[in-house]
Amino acid sequence: MLLTLAHIGPKLPKSGEKACYTTLTRLYLDRIAPWHTTQIEAFPEESALLAWLARSPILPVLLDSRGRALTSTEFASWLGARRDQAARHIAFAIGPADGWSPAALDSLRARSGLLLSFGPITMAHDLARLVLAEQLYRACTILSGHPYHTGH
Repeated sequence: MLLTLAHIGPKLPKSGEKACYTTLTRLYLDRIAPWHTTQIEAFPEESALLAWLARSPILPVLLDSRGRALTSTEFASWLGARRDQAARHIAFAIGPADGWSPAALDSLRARSGLLLSFGPITMAHDLARLVLAEQLYRACTILSGHPYHTGH
């Protein structure tokens, strides 16, 4: 299964102040390699992301504070269920600063995707991407019985 971390905004920096987020995000994505292929995609605007999602059978997961807040174990169960249902590609998308448009939310519902929340707090997109990468790695370890996740 291919897991894509998508976002609205510029490509990830390779140097400078925000490069540490890129390095740490890639660290977790590299750790996922035994279980899944991963990639990062950047889109200049929401409409470009929606057009990309429409071109292929991608299951969208939009990150939004209004979404479902799942524990790490619940998130792992959700991911495992998609794997067991033979999902080929899941795109986890961090949206624009002012939130997802009604068109994006309609697209999500039409494709039976997930609106996922990391809670009611607001965080920088770079940090959200890092948290997402770590949670994906944690989910993979939970599903495989790896001791990384201790349950608290």
